Amino acid sequence: MPGASLFGFITFRSAIAFVFSLGFSTIYGKRIINYLQRMQVGESVRDLGLEGQAQKAGTPTMGGIIIILGTLIPVILLCQLDNIYVLMLIITTVWMGAIGFTDDYIKIFKKDKGGLKGWFKVFGQVGLGLIIGSIMFFNDDVTIKEELASTPVTQEFVAQNSLAEFGPAEHSTKTTIPFVKENEFDYESLVTWIDPDLAPFAWLIFIPIVIFWVTAVSNGANLTDGIDGLAAGTSVIVVITLALFAWISGNIVFADYLNIMYIPNSGEMVVFITAFAGALVGFLWYNTFPAQVFMGDTGSLTIGGIIAVLAIATRKELLIPILCGVFIMENLSVVMQVGWFKYTRKKSGEGRRIFLMSPLHHHYQKRGFHESKIVVRFWIVGILLAIISIVTLKVR
Repeated sequence: MPGASLFGFITFRSAIAFVFSLGFSTIYGKRIINYLQRMQVGESVRDLGLEGQAQKAGTPTMGGIIIILGTLIPVILLCQLDNIYVLMLIITTVWMGAIGFTDDYIKIFKKDKGGLKGWFKVFGQVGLGLIIGSIMFFNDDVTIKEELASTPVTQEFVAQNSLAEFGPAEHSTKTTIPFVKENEFDYESLVTWIDPDLAPFAWLIFIPIVIFWVTAVSNGANLTDGIDGLAAGTSVIVVITLALFAWISGNIVFADYLNIMYIPNSGEMVVFITAFAGALVGFLWYNTFPAQVFMGDTGSLTIGGIIAVLAIATRKELLIPILCGVFIMENLSVVMQVGWFKYTRKKSGEGRRIFLMSPLHHHYQKRGFHESKIVVRFWIVGILLAIISIVTLKVR
């Protein structure tokens, strides 16, 4: 079939995945929104004294379904489904989507504003972290190549040699430390300094670390989803950056040129990421102010889970505090607010606040900023943090 060979190129399939996903989420997204309206799946808004808040009542929620379908359909059609990294991302999407959907279902149809119990959400996040951590540690398809070739690797050199010529693929728990010259760190060293024979037990440290990142980022994305377009727009910036990392890490020529860790088969994640980015952009079409739909926990928990797993799979999880800085700030603002309030109430009998309201975006709303201005400025911060993250490829 003429042109069929194009599907062998990751860049071509990634472009098709983005266009397909964007088209689906914009065209069929409107139909899904109309269906949610007919089913009276409307947002129940608590009175927080914020400007424009009352007008949001009744806006369809659970719009995360658009993001999930817009991602999974092109992935199933265009990705190599036997790729271990793609399988991890599909598991993440379905797993976190199910938790978020259950939470939204309880809030809307059971009329329980509390939704899913907090401990059950945490249990779900821990469960996903356990699955991803176990795959990363125990699965033999999760490898890296450190010793490439003694000569510069070029496209011609790759064409004339098999990948086996570029050193063995090793199962490893190594990750990347930003801004450090010798920028690789092996989690095994956290136990082998005691005794080298303890290396097989490094999972006792590695898996909890994975659980921490999955929980932190998914909660951060969940808290960021508080005003129109904030979570979706911020996430687009993050995932496009992760697409670049995945493509470079999975391309032996660029990995050699930039002197970074080469991760065999990780380039396939780019197809998933571009489909995910297309779904987010399509959803953003309807989620920008004034929003026609909210993603709900169905979307926000899924987004956070996917971003965390992408960072872990590309060995860039230590970049999360920078790349996902907006999510982290939102998370920390809540922790600081609650912690300071409890501390001051215990000390003086009267609880005090650091912010006018948390998460952080509500603080700026209380100060009188229009939510569109807040969103755009948070996007700008996100772009700046993404640029800093990309710079770490060379600045060490």
